[in-house]
Amino acid sequence: MGDVAVGARSGHDGEEHRGRPVDPADPAADSVVTSSDGSGGDGDGTRTDQGQEESKPAPKKQRSFWKELPILIGIALVLALLIKTFLVQAFSIPSDSMQNTLQQGDRVLVDKLTPWFGSEPERGEVVVFHDPDNWLAGEPTTDPNAIQTFLSWIGLMPSAEEKDLIKRVIGVGGDTVSCKGTGPLKVNGKALNEADYVYAGNTPCSQDDQGGQFTVKVPKGYIWVMGDHRQNSRDSRYNQTDKHHGMVPVDDVVGRAVVKAWPINRWGTLPVPDTFDQDGLNTQSSASTALTVAPQGLALAGAVPVVLWRRRKTAPVETR
Repeated sequence: MGDVAVGARSGHDGEEHRGRPVDPADPAADSVVTSSDGSGGDGDGTRTDQGQEESKPAPKKQRSFWKELPILIGIALVLALLIKTFLVQAFSIPSDSMQNTLQQGDRVLVDKLTPWFGSEPERGEVVVFHDPDNWLAGEPTTDPNAIQTFLSWIGLMPSAEEKDLIKRVIGVGGDTVSCKGTGPLKVNGKALNEADYVYAGNTPCSQDDQGGQFTVKVPKGYIWVMGDHRQNSRDSRYNQTDKHHGMVPVDDVVGRAVVKAWPINRWGTLPVPDTFDQDGLNTQSSASTALTVAPQGLALAGAVPVVLWRRRKTAPVETR
């Protein structure tokens, strides 16, 4: 049947090819090798071109786990650095100045995200901040090994090179903070009830002539900080001779300590004590209050006529 198909394509009678060997150079031979219907397959329509089969892409070989492991480690390190830089960082408590809220050796997680959105420290928060003006002079320094240096670089351990402190915020910009006798500590004339966090046996104020008795006005952009272990904390009280007069610039605050993460049996959050929510602690002049409320009042006053006009415009028309 194939010869008949070729003869039909070439315009010659199929009998010419009987008994004669096929010449490789003869165009008709090519026709015999291919399809009788010109489709590139057998007489029954089956494809026989091996080149088409060889051109199919071979399935990709799966990578070895050991080849992917360095990539996974690299991604993990990048994520750890991003988290340390922008989100959360771990810090170790080096002293007893925040007892009993924090013990020496505790690990805390510090929120570094909210300051990026303009959030500033508030009264009662426990914050980590860079040394404002050599507060840590004379403190012993550690010499970390290579593993500790690497872990601190990715944020899993605190850096020995960073001079950071951790204290509680007592006053913010505009506040007046004062201590007389053994206490209580007052903010804007309001006495604080500090029994929940001041170290047992300590008095809220220290009776000494080196800074324990004071009345200070906190400038805008600064905070006044104190340790919870009042008689064992070198805080704002005892650094009033530095260039910031004992205040900590808000720009030096790393973030707020939110969780005690280690050891696991001391896990817990670090909320703001209720005494900082008492009425009258926030002092605002009537002028500043008016400035705060005025835009809202003007917006409301301007919105009323617009609402009435829209209601009148969209009211259904009555038909008689």
